[in-house]
Amino acid sequence: MGFAVHSVVMSSSGAGQFYWCLKHSRVESDANICPAVERLGPYGTEAEAMRALDRVAERNADWDAEDERWHGEPQP
Repeated sequence: MGFAVHSVVMSSSGAGQFYWCLKHSRVESDANICPAVERLGPYGTEAEAMRALDRVAERNADWDAEDERWHGEPQP
């Protein structure tokens, strides 16, 4: 019996995608890309990649609020 699998094809080139480099604080593409451990993404556009750290902060705030709701008290 087979299993249904949903996945995005991954490649090492990152062709046509953009990344936020944590080391250099810049958007990178397949033309100039740092190792995966030093970047966030992929993003479909350069603008999305430029907003990567904002998205991280938004998600962290959402998760902190959910933790507070779950535990019933503000977290330090």
